[in-house]
Amino acid sequence: MPSREDITYFGAGPALLPTPVLENAAQALLNYKDTGLGIAEHSHRSQYAADIINEAKADLATYLDIPDDYEILFMQGGGSGEFAATVYNLVGAWVTKKKAEILKQLGAQKEEEVNQEELVSALKKAIDTELKLDYLVTGGWSLKAYQEAGRLLGPEYTNLATDARTVNQGKFGNIPDESTWKLSKNAAMVYYCDNETVDGVEFPKFPDALGPDSNGVRPIVVADMSSNILSRRIPVENFSVIFFGAQKNLGSTGVTVVIIKKSLLPPACPQPSPALLRKLGLPVPPVIFSYETVAKNNSLYNTLSIFDVYIAGQVLKRLLATFPDKVDGQQALANQKAELIYQALEAHPNIYKIVPDKSVRSRMNICFRVTAGGDTDSAEAKFLKDATARGLTGLKGHRSVGGIRASNYNSIPLSGAQALADFINNFAQTQG
Repeated sequence: MPSREDITYFGAGPALLPTPVLENAAQALLNYKDTGLGIAEHSHRSQYAADIINEAKADLATYLDIPDDYEILFMQGGGSGEFAATVYNLVGAWVTKKKAEILKQLGAQKEEEVNQEELVSALKKAIDTELKLDYLVTGGWSLKAYQEAGRLLGPEYTNLATDARTVNQGKFGNIPDESTWKLSKNAAMVYYCDNETVDGVEFPKFPDALGPDSNGVRPIVVADMSSNILSRRIPVENFSVIFFGAQKNLGSTGVTVVIIKKSLLPPACPQPSPALLRKLGLPVPPVIFSYETVAKNNSLYNTLSIFDVYIAGQVLKRLLATFPDKVDGQQALANQKAELIYQALEAHPNIYKIVPDKSVRSRMNICFRVTAGGDTDSAEAKFLKDATARGLTGLKGHRSVGGIRASNYNSIPLSGAQALADFINNFAQTQG
């Protein structure tokens, strides 16, 4: 029976957690701060819970250099829940802004000063002719986000601004040139997935096409960073919303983080009332997906898993202690690890085929096929069996695409990446 020290786990999520974090969490689960109660037993309304949340928010802001005009939320529902939450909240924000424009055109400052039927009619017309949500579909997760928006709103309000399958023979594995993107004017949001976990595609940088217009106005950009958050520096100020599940680079399954610009929250931008949304034929969000509700209650509107936030906080403290230069230090290490693995694969082109185009290869999810001998299925089965015997586990690709996937998350040590690279080389030599 292998010990924890014998295994390097490359699973895509839930991912490997640092052993010291788990050791601290195990103690906290039994007796937190000598209270005689475990952390999962303390009330989420307690000062202990508030302190854990506030410390995690502060450490995340420090590590990523999040500006003061952003709020950090801890939510539930995972990334898939955020596919819906972003639609609800950003369509609501669009309606609020559009209502303000219409009131100004009608010479009024408050909703009560105008005929309600006239206001609703004008809003309905604007929704029918102007409301669009743009999606950059570059893999399985962004496709799911696009489909969810169509399910909630109707396909007439969603715009497939780009579909990577059109430039890669019907499969994901590349990102179309930005000049081909068909972006809407004043979209309620532009969504993209910064790193596609299933397909191994990562945006090399923030897209130039999503920068400010000639008047300096930025589009409402939403990014799913579930599988590469904390691994590289990001220009937070370019985004209106960033969300990510914790279970890749931040912590354990059960908590989802949202970084949202405060200008999309009250008092600057209150959500429309449920009554108005119903009159407009728009969906009313569940209250637990309401960003303004979660923000107003410091992420404690309902019972949050404080234990999961505690684990995330411990991961952040460990990162800050390890890297004095914060995320830049982790980025250098992540790049070094990914380069080791990709170089090993590239050294044996007759044995391995890297799936995505080199220009968009993910540093976090390294996807490849083992083509030795022309029998890919048998070669991959042997690769996985031999890797497991070496203590390299979790390498099987996603069920929808198959193949091999090495998830090179922050918790994978440099020695683990080197061990995988060595195995890739050794396995290739046995197939010669």
